[in-house]
Amino acid sequence: MTEVAVPIADLPQRSPIWFAWQRFLSNKAAVAGGLVLAVLILMALFAPLITPVPPEAQLFLTESLAFPSAQHWFGVDGLGRDFYTRIVYGARVSLSIGFIAAAFSVVIGIPVGALAGYFGGRLDWFVMRIIELFSVVPPLLAAMLLGALTRGGYFTIVLIAALFGWVQVCLQVRAQVKAFREREFVRAAQALGASPWYIIRRHLIPNSVSPIIVGFVLAIPLAMMLEASLSFLGIGVPPPTPTWGQMINEGIDYMFFYWHMAVFPTAALAITVLATSLFGDGLRDALDPTLKGR
Repeated sequence: MTEVAVPIADLPQRSPIWFAWQRFLSNKAAVAGGLVLAVLILMALFAPLITPVPPEAQLFLTESLAFPSAQHWFGVDGLGRDFYTRIVYGARVSLSIGFIAAAFSVVIGIPVGALAGYFGGRLDWFVMRIIELFSVVPPLLAAMLLGALTRGGYFTIVLIAALFGWVQVCLQVRAQVKAFREREFVRAAQALGASPWYIIRRHLIPNSVSPIIVGFVLAIPLAMMLEASLSFLGIGVPPPTPTWGQMINEGIDYMFFYWHMAVFPTAALAITVLATSLFGDGLRDALDPTLKGR
């Protein structure tokens, strides 16, 4: 039986997005992380529909510090509040801070990285010195200082997280723009008289979408960990707004007697950060297969 050769032109054409999607699906850990992250986001969005009472309601004072049961899945805290409800609403705070801070990081990192990568020279040198300055300063210590000076709060934590989160996005965009600025399509645009701003906006930044997406996703767990650390130290989001870091801080005093006070918020934070990191790593490998195996 003779084989019939199929012309290359007749083969189904696959886009780079299709191949990236297939690479992502082959990474089971990344898929699992994405599913867990999706469940957590839905849980945070629909918190009022899946919780029995408001998070601040002290309706169970007679059951204070009660262990997990059929009535209270995660038990009751020391002030008579349903702990499951507070865990769910804590996801709102942690995830929203993570996403908003990551968005600010991208807004800052994209233009700075693109300008440094395209123009180079003194501008690039100046940007790299700033990045080195941020790299040697421990983020948590700087965040503690700024948080203490500003007395913490939701938007303060977002700004602090963005202040340290833009560096990685900037470096990734800068490297991508440097790699593309000598390509033929950029040279052609320059020959046609296009301005640097037009080339950056229409050619270089669109070709840097992959590192931008990856930088955005990977900035989320960093912001969440920073928020949890500051809330644990008492300079984060003030009570009675529930946050996982704040609940971990409160549960430390009861850890050896009422284990649920520390275990559940710690587990929620660890699962969320791990899922987001696995999802981000999977996206990075899928969008840039040259990194796989390094």
